[in-house]
Amino acid sequence: MPRISTSPLRRRLTEREAAAELGISFRTLQQWRVRGVGPSFLKIGRAVRYDAESLEAWLSQHVHTNTVR
Repeated sequence: MPRISTSPLRRRLTEREAAAELGISFRTLQQWRVRGVGPSFLKIGRAVRYDAESLEAWLSQHVHTNTVR
């Protein structure tokens, strides 16, 4: 018999929800995904989803204190 996990599923955001969380347009998020520069995502069939925790981690990697690279 397969073992069933009792841990809660992590929150998965739709493209529109993730874009709203980032404060960007849905189209910008799509373009980032195609170019490979945006946050990591999940592909479930044809649906694209973003893990809320991964999105937060991606954001924290883009914090800057000045404009110098």
